[in-house]
Amino acid sequence: MDINQLEVLVTVARDKSFSRAAESLKRTQPAISQSIRRLEKEVGETLFDRSSKDGTLTPAGEALLDYARQMLNLRQAARTAIRDLRDLHQGKLTISANEHTVFYLLPVIDAFRKRHPGIKVEVQRGVASRIPEEVTAREVELGVVSFAPREASIKAIPVMTDSLVFIVPPMHRLAGRGTVSITELGDESFIAHNAPSPYRQRVIEAFDRHRTRLNIDVELPSLEAIKRLVEKGAGVALVPRLTAENEIAAKLLSSIEIKELKLERKLNIIYRRNSGLSHAAKAFISIAKEMKGG
Repeated sequence: MDINQLEVLVTVARDKSFSRAAESLKRTQPAISQSIRRLEKEVGETLFDRSSKDGTLTPAGEALLDYARQMLNLRQAARTAIRDLRDLHQGKLTISANEHTVFYLLPVIDAFRKRHPGIKVEVQRGVASRIPEEVTAREVELGVVSFAPREASIKAIPVMTDSLVFIVPPMHRLAGRGTVSITELGDESFIAHNAPSPYRQRVIEAFDRHRTRLNIDVELPSLEAIKRLVEKGAGVALVPRLTAENEIAAKLLSSIEIKELKLERKLNIIYRRNSGLSHAAKAFISIAKEMKGG
């Protein structure tokens, strides 16, 4: 059953005339009559009383008319839904990020939501090494990682550079110092994240090169927990600057540069290279580029 035939049925019934329906639909009257005959042949029933000149429907025509209107309404609803997606009035964007990179997302999500409040943003917590797999498997549309994935199927867009920062509580003996040397940290008690990473290994190697002991006395699964413990004076830590900016600004933590340890990491938004992005994802990436400064 052709939806265009149903549109003809509804129009003839509404206009009470084959000729007026032809004018409304910008078609010829013979074309309108042929469309109705084909529809009648398909349903096996006469739909209009041919003895009437005002487009009177038969009982079968009345029954089909209700369904035809519903189907035309559904077609219009589908068109509206697609238009709303294109115009960013509705939809959903899924992103995977880990505990570090989610901090980068916060201001971007805020800016995105202010422009497109009808789009739902769903951020899933992922393990950094698995985020490219999640994107490839279409579990999420976008990912945020602090490395450039090697997979040829993944496209990476650099959006920010972050660095490791040495944090201490405000009352610490080193607080207020602009820079320190690794060799001054041999007696410090470090609080570290317990997830292995290339950056953790580079820190260990840097302390080894300078023949300084690295005392990791507490390991925790959360950057937030690490910061809270440092605030309490239980130790010192190396964390991504992005994750500690608010506490540093509020003077809950003091940041110090370690001369021999300058570790930067580029944050990338990633997505499937050969897959068309949703309108929402394109808008999100555009805002991220704007906030980066191009």
